[in-house]
Amino acid sequence: MPDIIAEALREAILNGELKGGESLKQEEIAGIFNASMIPVREALRRLEAQGLVKIFPNKGAIVSALSADEVRELFEIRILLEKGALEFAIDNLTDEDLTYAESILTQMDCITDGSTLSQLNWKFHFTIYKASGRMRLMELIENMHLNVERYMRIYLLDMHYHPTSQEEHYKLLEACKVKDSTTACSLLQNHMEKACNLLAEFLSSQTN
Repeated sequence: MPDIIAEALREAILNGELKGGESLKQEEIAGIFNASMIPVREALRRLEAQGLVKIFPNKGAIVSALSADEVRELFEIRILLEKGALEFAIDNLTDEDLTYAESILTQMDCITDGSTLSQLNWKFHFTIYKASGRMRLMELIENMHLNVERYMRIYLLDMHYHPTSQEEHYKLLEACKVKDSTTACSLLQNHMEKACNLLAEFLSSQTN
């Protein structure tokens, strides 16, 4: 039951149905899922570990909200982690991995739905990074990804960033095909810095 509750709340947060700062009333959640308070608390703790929820003792839980400065910090950490994963992975990528990654990009070319696009974006990056064989590193990267995914879904598509992002993805894939770690890492960093700047600027504009 905690898995079901956590996944439902996670998706609601990522889709923007539950917004930053919104209260998460445990009694209401328990009623919706016809569950006791124990699995609800466990689900909220899992979401807190992923950075999606903040729990305050004796006060309850709220959906966490990110400031522009927090987004920049998260991306700084993501860049370090993901470049590391890419460096470990690039020599281990098989033809099958690369073909699958390219098929994901082909799907993304035709997508206009933010939720589906975000999921495929993660699948593309995950396909490359998993060849690193560093599962703990992958867990850290996924948690960082979840922290910003809700904003990426809602806003970056509206900023018409998708065509530029796809062009950058294809260049990254080509560098991976020829095992050019230096170029691939440089492309990845530029790709992520551009997304970070767009997102941080958007969040700053919302608070002004």
